[in-house]
Parts: sequence; C-alpha cells; structure tokens
Amino acid sequence: TGAALDGVKNIVIHYVGNPGTSAQNNRDYYNKPTTEVSSHFLVGLEGEIIQCVPLWEKSAASNWRNNDTISIEVCHPDETGQFNDASYSSAVRLTAWLLNELGLDESDVIRHYDITEKLCPLYYVEREDAWEQLKNDIGTKLNEYSK
Repeated sequence: TGAALDGVKNIVIHYVGNPGTSAQNNRDYYNKPTTEVSSHFLVGLEGEIIQCVPLWEKSAASNWRNNDTISIEVCHPDETGQFNDASYSSAVRLTAWLLNELGLDESDVIRHYDITEKLCPLYYVEREDAWEQLKNDIGTKLNEYSK
C-alpha cells in the first residue's frame, strides 16, 4: 500500500494455512491484483526467506495491528501447521535478527492469535509449550547477535 508503519512494537508470527505450498507460491499469491493480504516476510519449507514488504511499510496480515507490527508468514508441510526443521530454523534466525535490529526482545514476539484469537499459527496456538519453546529459541539466537 505504501502506507508507513507507526513504529514497530511487535513481531507477529503466522502460518500460511496452506500446507505444502512454498514461499514463492505464497509470494505470487500476494502479488495478484485481487489479493488483499500480505506479510513482510515468507519463510519457506526449505528455509528460504522472501521479503515481500519493506520494513517501513504496513503489511496486511495482523488486522488492527498492521500499523505497528512486522509480520512473518511461515510455510508448513501438513495440516497440523507445525513448521519443519528448515522453516523453524529460518523463522528463529529471521525473528532474532529483526528483534536485534529493532531493539526488541523475545517477549515482543506474538502470534496472530494474540491479536485476534484466530488459530494462527495453528500448531503454536494448540501447543502452548511449543510456542514457549519457539520464543526461547528466538531468545537464544538473539543473545548470539548481541554478543
């Protein structure tokens, strides 16, 4: 849209909700003139990362929080929504890097669910322990950046 963010308070983790699709598939979907959603980043099944929206610009992924969040959509291989090893690792690295760049920490990482109660990212909403582990892994990686 070209609309600027009002600063960044949180990084929001999403899942694409379309099992087995690639980051490029989802990027191509965002690029259609009729598509009304987007995210700053897509993390693919092979760990690839595609930036779709500049960091200064609003995405259309986190509802009423689009104005102050960076959104990361993560691809997943099946209906559970669990990230595979490659997508998990890249999501951790990307999120930690963004937190470091923005002066935030892992407590500033939230799920789409935490904004709207939408079951997104599904696996990490249904399994609170998996969500806490993801945030811990992000915090560990963030500590590596700040050394």
